[in-house]
Amino acid sequence: MLSNYYTIKKEGSNQTVIQKSRFIGHVKRVETEDEARSFINELKKKFHDANHNCSAYIIGEHDHIQKANDDGEPSGTAGVPILEVLKKQQLKDTVIVVTRYFGGIKLGAGGLIRAYGGSASDVIKATGVVERQLMQGLLVTVDYGLLGKLENVFRTSEHVLSKIDYLEQVVFHMYIKTKHVQEFKDWVVDLTSNQVSIEDKDHAYIEIDR
Repeated sequence: MLSNYYTIKKEGSNQTVIQKSRFIGHVKRVETEDEARSFINELKKKFHDANHNCSAYIIGEHDHIQKANDDGEPSGTAGVPILEVLKKQQLKDTVIVVTRYFGGIKLGAGGLIRAYGGSASDVIKATGVVERQLMQGLLVTVDYGLLGKLENVFRTSEHVLSKIDYLEQVVFHMYIKTKHVQEFKDWVVDLTSNQVSIEDKDHAYIEIDR
């Protein structure tokens, strides 16, 4: 598993007008090629009256699935520029569709490349990117007398406090970067004068806004 990677924050869209042509960028996080194709087909149906619905996607831990489609635009002027934006921004598991309504002014090959690449960049910026970091989950259990102290230091630290269980004792659900796990354990033991129980949980990807 990768220690970290970037992907789109959520599904989103953004519109730009260039030389009277309307370009609508759509982006979504996907985990399989079937999901990417389904998203593309869904938008083709929704914008069936558009002149073009050009697309590209990158899927897989090592980007082993990469596809680009010009959907009737001159070869290499639409799908490939979108794909290049995904590569440049190092996004994984992401599909982009750029819908074009032709406004009557031809843009030429260079203009199309800039328009489709720019639309892809704009929709990514509008929607947002997250870094998914592989972290070690830990359960930190203490008596209620230490609740306020630990909650405060955990929330202001670089570590991720996902939730707190209020049981017979307080249980903090923490996620720690793998290289800092032992350092974190030693820190908490020192903070609590060893009045703590720390239990390992599964690893999980935690999302952090870029």
